[in-house]
Amino acid sequence: MNKNNDAAEFDYVIVGAGSAGCVLANRLSADGKYSVLLLEAGPKDTNIWIHVPLGYGKLFKEKSVNWMYQTEPEPGLNGRQVFQPRGKVLGGSSSINGLLYVRGQHEDYDRWRQRGNAGWGYDDVLPYFRKAEDQQRGGDKYHGAGGPLPVSDWRHHDPLSEAFVHAAAEVGIPTNPDFNGATQEGAGFFQTTTRRGRRASTARSYLRPALTRSNLHVETSALAQRVLFDGKRASGVAYRQNGQLRTAKARKEVLVSSGAYNSPQLLQLSGVGPADLLKQHGIEVVLDAPGVGNDLQDHMQVRIVTRCAQTVTLNDVINHPVRRVMAGLRYAALRKGPLTIAAGTSGAFFKTSPRLASPDIQIHFLPFSTDKMGEKLHPFSGFTASVCQLRPESRGSLKIRSADPSVPPEIRINYLATEIDRRAFIDGIRILRKILAAPALKSYSVGEVDPGAKVVSDDDLLDFCRRTGSTVYHPTSTCRIGNDALAVVDQRLKVRGVEGLRVVDASVMPDLMSGNTNAPTIMIAEKASDMILEDAR
Repeated sequence: MNKNNDAAEFDYVIVGAGSAGCVLANRLSADGKYSVLLLEAGPKDTNIWIHVPLGYGKLFKEKSVNWMYQTEPEPGLNGRQVFQPRGKVLGGSSSINGLLYVRGQHEDYDRWRQRGNAGWGYDDVLPYFRKAEDQQRGGDKYHGAGGPLPVSDWRHHDPLSEAFVHAAAEVGIPTNPDFNGATQEGAGFFQTTTRRGRRASTARSYLRPALTRSNLHVETSALAQRVLFDGKRASGVAYRQNGQLRTAKARKEVLVSSGAYNSPQLLQLSGVGPADLLKQHGIEVVLDAPGVGNDLQDHMQVRIVTRCAQTVTLNDVINHPVRRVMAGLRYAALRKGPLTIAAGTSGAFFKTSPRLASPDIQIHFLPFSTDKMGEKLHPFSGFTASVCQLRPESRGSLKIRSADPSVPPEIRINYLATEIDRRAFIDGIRILRKILAAPALKSYSVGEVDPGAKVVSDDDLLDFCRRTGSTVYHPTSTCRIGNDALAVVDQRLKVRGVEGLRVVDASVMPDLMSGNTNAPTIMIAEKASDMILEDAR
């Protein structure tokens, strides 16, 4: 492509083949009317661990498919830097994530609408969740069947994960068979974006079926340098591939789907962002947009590790040579067993206070334990349950450090910056401890390893959060939707103040929704596809 460096022309140029970009590529090229170029900075999704659900642990620090970002020292976490893995491969973070399919609460989307974002209420977005979905249990009022994205129940019987659900019921948290149905509250098993024990990234579920179309072009190892402008109109994208600078022109629109870190980074590199920051790096200002990179939010988690009385944990499988080989063979033959474990088997959503309208805490339960995610499992039998605050108040920022697109941006999240955030974790840990001490888990639990029985007071619990808290990998809101001065895109995801440019990914969320971000990002891209095609007509 681009022989003699002639600029190739397409109707749409999409930057980023992640959870959103692959959806756009499929939907915009479907009727054959428009030519579409999809640019991805990373490689093809050929790494074998991408396709094995438990493989996410192996991709945690795998530079070839992961941007491996770090935050700046976080004041609320004792000045620690927090590791931020992000997908750099076809499928983006949907190729390396923990596979959980969680949409959030109905109230999240109604809150977006009440903030003046018409068309983004729960009733507006539900049809797009259903359109995307191929629900293993079949379609109903809340779920779709026959869509591109497989959503499945877990293929492994695990007594520990079941015991967690029973223990939650014993302390008054009702059992909920469907976190994405009528209500989120309760305890139960997570569904995952898998089919027959294999990961269903958007590269696999959306992009692969579209690759035979002659009007869809995909370029990997293509790092966008900047969006090109003709006055105030986006006219194309400059990207670097195999050491060469190339140009792709967009007849209709440039669609930035590079995620909550790379989308604002690309806009800033292209002259759309806070004017002072751009001038500091010698970048010509196309639009002074102070909101670009503002309002960053992320979910934080704090993990409790319990020593297990029985050898039923994944630690016992992985640390035993024969059991480890048997698990591998079982997966190879049947696509079942411990290798199908996602980043949460069972879990719960509950309120830390009765005055709250909906749950503010999510628990991820895992039948294994480790000091840090992506590192070696403990030599003893252990299991983990983590507390995640669903709607943090804390907000941070993303800024370029350099005019060079290959230099990682400066990421500040400001975890635990507000009293509400700090309180939610202290109260959330106390409720989780009640669940872990309930009769259903008695026969499994030897005692708490981390933080340990001595950590009881509010101050000690908060100190534990500051020492050990880490991300749940859900950055959002750096190019958010809205009508105010700091909003970056309008309700149709068009960048305000310029023409021919949209942002479509988790960065447009006005704030964090109450759950994992992959399913909502796919929904956003489904909805955006319809709006883009409508506007083209």
